[in-house]
Parts: sequence; C-alpha cells; structure tokens
Amino acid sequence: MGVFVAVDNIDKVFNLTGGGQYIALKNIDLQIKKGEFVSLIGHSGCGKSTLLNMIAGLDLPSEGVVTLEGQQIKKPGPDRMVVFQNYSLLPWLTVRQNIALAVDEVMTGAPAGERKQIIEEYIDMVGLRHAVDKLPKQLSGGMKQRVAIARALAIRPKLLLLDEPFGALDALTRGSLQEQLMKLCDEYQITAVMVTHDVDEAVLLSDRIVMLTNGPASNIGGILEVDIPRPRKRMEVVQHPSYYSLRSEIIYFLNQQKRVKKLRARKTAVVARHGLEKVNLEIGFVPLTACAPLVVAKEKGFFVKHGLDEVNLVRETSWRGIVDGIINNHLDGAQMPAGMPTWLTAGGHQEQPLPIVSALTMTRNGNAITLGKKFYEQGVTDAKSFKQMLLALDGEPHTLGVVHPSSMHNLLLRYWLAAGGIDPDRDVSIKTIPPAQMVADLKAGASSDTLDAVNRHC
Repeated sequence: MGVFVAVDNIDKVFNLTGGGQYIALKNIDLQIKKGEFVSLIGHSGCGKSTLLNMIAGLDLPSEGVVTLEGQQIKKPGPDRMVVFQNYSLLPWLTVRQNIALAVDEVMTGAPAGERKQIIEEYIDMVGLRHAVDKLPKQLSGGMKQRVAIARALAIRPKLLLLDEPFGALDALTRGSLQEQLMKLCDEYQITAVMVTHDVDEAVLLSDRIVMLTNGPASNIGGILEVDIPRPRKRMEVVQHPSYYSLRSEIIYFLNQQKRVKKLRARKTAVVARHGLEKVNLEIGFVPLTACAPLVVAKEKGFFVKHGLDEVNLVRETSWRGIVDGIINNHLDGAQMPAGMPTWLTAGGHQEQPLPIVSALTMTRNGNAITLGKKFYEQGVTDAKSFKQMLLALDGEPHTLGVVHPSSMHNLLLRYWLAAGGIDPDRDVSIKTIPPAQMVADLKAGASSDTLDAVNRHC
C-alpha cells in the first residue's frame, strides 16, 4: 500500500513579538498509509497540534511540504475534516442542522434527497436519533462530540483529524466514544491522525504511535507499531501480550522527556577553568552498589576539591536511560556496565557508532548466574543438568533476565549456556529487565528463571 499522507522534512518557525524566533518543529518526516490510524503523543508544547494543523492546511510549514495523495496541502479543504476538543458546534442550530450545514456546503451538487439520506445515516451511526432536534446546550459533552464526529464523517473526507477529541469527557463517555470511533474507522476504512495525551487511548486506537520530543525544535523521538489485531475491544486489548510493553514504552519515553526538560533547565554553559574543559557536569547513575564511588565522591566533596564547580548526579532507573542520556548529549558521563562503552562505540545503539572513553573502572567481578530454588530441587546444578531439564520440557522456553544487551551478565550468560550445549537464541528466551525491576518481576513470575548479579556490578 502506497503513501497516502506524506510529511516531508518539515520545520515550523514562529516569529516572536519583539524579535527573535521559536522553532516549534524540526525535520519532521512521516508517511501515513490509507486506512491507517496514527496517534501523535508527547508533552504539552511539543508541537502535536501544530503538526496536525499543517496536515489540515490550517497552517503552513516554514520548510518542507505536506501532501495528500501526492498533492501539496496549502489550505483547508473538505477532504480533511478536523474534530476539536471543544466540539465547535453552532449553538443556534440543532443536531441535524449542525450536520446538515457541513453536508449542504460540501455536497452542493448532490440532489437534496441524497444529502438528506446522508445526514440521517450519520445521525443514526453515532446514535443520536433521539436528540436530532436538540440544541447543543441541551446535550451532554459526549453527545456534542458525537455530533462533531458525525459532521466530520458525513462529508466523507479522505482524512479525519482529531485534536484530543475525548480529552474533556468523563471516563465512561470517553470509553464509549472510543469504541464507536474504532467501529466507524474499521467499517469505513477511515484514515485518521489523532493528537492525544492519553497513553491507553493511543494504544487502543492506533496502528502506529508517533512520539514527539520536547520543544523547542521538537522532532520524532520514536514510532511504535501496535501489533494488536483488529477489531479491538477496550476490555480485551489489555490481555494481548504487547499491550503492557507498548504502554511501558510510551510511559518511559514521556518520563525521559520530562527528565530531559529538567536537565535542560539547569544545564549551564560550558566553562573552562582550572585547566579543565568543563567545570559543571551531569553524571548519570543507576542506584546499584557500583555507583558507590560517584556517591561517595559527591558527598565527600571530592569533585569540588579537584576543580569542578558543580556535579549533578542524575538518577536513572535503567541502563537504557543511561544510553539515552549519553546518545542525546544530556549527560556528560555516566556509570555503565563494562561492555557498554564498546557496545556504543561499535554502533550497538540503532547502528549509529558513538565513540566512548572509559575513564575509570569502578568495580570488578561479582557477577553470578542465579536460578530459582525449584530448579535445584529438580537436580539442576550446572549448565548440563539445566539442558537436560529443558529437553524434558514441552512448551514455552524459560525466560532468563539480563539488565542490558551490552552488560557482562548477558555475555557471561550466553557463554555459560553455549558451553552447556544450550542455544541462547533458540532454547531459552533472554529478556532485558531494568535492575530496579528485577526483584518485582521475579515476584510477579515474569521471569521463571533469571540471570541476576550477586552484589550487582560490584
């Protein structure tokens, strides 16, 4: 299926009162297929609605182009209908009249009978037959939004654009309208782009979720494919294996953007003094025993003693957070697993090499492979007996936990398994679990057997 909507390398710059400029969006590239439902998610001010407005033709990019079926979008048109959060209904018109206004305006060439039939069809489609002659002031918030959706769909646009359409509604009404929207999109193969702050809404409705970084110069920080089959039901999607991993991925991204915003706010200019390249540093750490040298140095004033004005220790909950901080230049340095500098330098992160220097080895040894007591009780004492147990099993492979693909835990585990005749990529499932989550996952049974570190990283 070809590209239906193309956002080609667009920038959006706003001129500020009194001079100067604000770069809202930078280098946005996005392709949308016909019949696809795409959500835009990110913190307030990241340019989600600005991007939606440019697709709608309500605003133009400063650089780049937006096209619909190969035609450049330069102004609003009936082939793109927008549903806003505030309903935007004319208060002196009834439900039927609000929908008719759009149909009569766009379908002027159609016979009156055909237009009337379309209006009535969409009134029934959103379940408002009982309220056709009511004014907006007589409707609930959910009913008003159903009128707005019916009005948008009644002119049969090529593209439906939704700007937080359910943001002002209560949870029950929101859930009901989400179900109705999914049914309509599935039945009529509607192509839709939606701005939302709601993580669960994004996972429920979307085929893809576009995550935007914080502004200024916001860009696409990642795109998630939602592999949950359609048709979907709100109470059933949570049971799909991908649901919580997708949800966690979005929450992680949003939390990281929040942390980045705080780091940017306190980041000071590069200062060279005392023969040092910089005297103000942001150093990342994960709260494990291995971070002790950094914590002690901070508490004992060793950084100041050696000419550093300010060193902020930035706490991360996972090694992935450390990687993101280093890759995006939010951290000047960090505590890392031994293999991570080599992994980053060799292009382990998205095949983009980033030279890293190991300035100090803080800890050595202490790694261990630990299996649950139930395996010992079944006679598993080494890799050979573990293999025999695996051969006797019929079903899903056991899950082994590591803290990061580049960590020594992963490398040592693979070596141990291979030495015992176990293929680490086929005979077992190796899962990355953040150190802080390891114990909770073990308790919850997320990993039946887990690689852990005794006195982790020390």
